[in-house]
Amino acid sequence: MIRKIFKTKNRHEKIEQFIKKYKIPRQYLSVNRKSITRGIFIGLFWGFIPMPMQMLAVVAMTPFFRFNVPIAISMVWLSNPITMPFMYYMEYQTGNFILGREGLENIQLTLDWFSDNWDKIIVPLYVGTIPYSTIVSALIAYTINLLWILSVKRAKLHKLKNRL
Repeated sequence: MIRKIFKTKNRHEKIEQFIKKYKIPRQYLSVNRKSITRGIFIGLFWGFIPMPMQMLAVVAMTPFFRFNVPIAISMVWLSNPITMPFMYYMEYQTGNFILGREGLENIQLTLDWFSDNWDKIIVPLYVGTIPYSTIVSALIAYTINLLWILSVKRAKLHKLKNRL
């Protein structure tokens, strides 16, 4: 199912012209199991890390790894202004749990409060980011990889049954 969604899309002529004009390597846009899985992992990895310009971090990794860049960039968008407070609070609480600390009380969503308490927030936040950016993104990428493989096997079985 997943594979069919990506494989059946025909490339638009303007996209082809854009690729030729800017000489974008095909490997950054390839649609195969490994490329998509790596793109999901890399995008989620950077998406969980609280930092500015996460998309630039994804693009900076393109010379070192072969992955689908549009998929990776779309995975970074998981952390958007709506989901960021929930994600970062969850990471902060996880960091406090790992470090054995008590969390701050009377949290206020104001710039003054954050600037006054920044030194108490930053270490637990980034410690709590580690499990999410590594383990959770790896589990999601592994799940997508497994679903892709099962989808291919199911399609082959279905094709074989139709022949009989």
